[in-house]
Amino acid sequence: MTLSLPRAERIAVLASAIAYTTLSFGAAPAMADNGPYYTAQLAQPAEDDRLVAGGVAWACKGTTCVANKGSSRASRICRGLARDVGEITGFVANGEALAEDKLARCNGN
Repeated sequence: MTLSLPRAERIAVLASAIAYTTLSFGAAPAMADNGPYYTAQLAQPAEDDRLVAGGVAWACKGTTCVANKGSSRASRICRGLARDVGEITGFVANGEALAEDKLARCNGN
């Protein structure tokens, strides 16, 4: 039996499977040579340790979530994550912190 899912859903399922497989072997998710592309600090610990939000697969531990680079702007990735996990207190993309005004918009303020 073959399931016919829209492309975006197939990509999300694949990203989740990759994150799950990577984490189930006790390793951090596959990251760029110098670590994760995105790092988010949350106001409250994430309920799930793996999730797909903002178009990327996230691995979370406590109040920190990390992910590989996505295809959208950092502020859009941040906003997508905030919708799923709540307030984000800090967001770094490629080693550069999101400006305070963009972080406020990320959180819907």
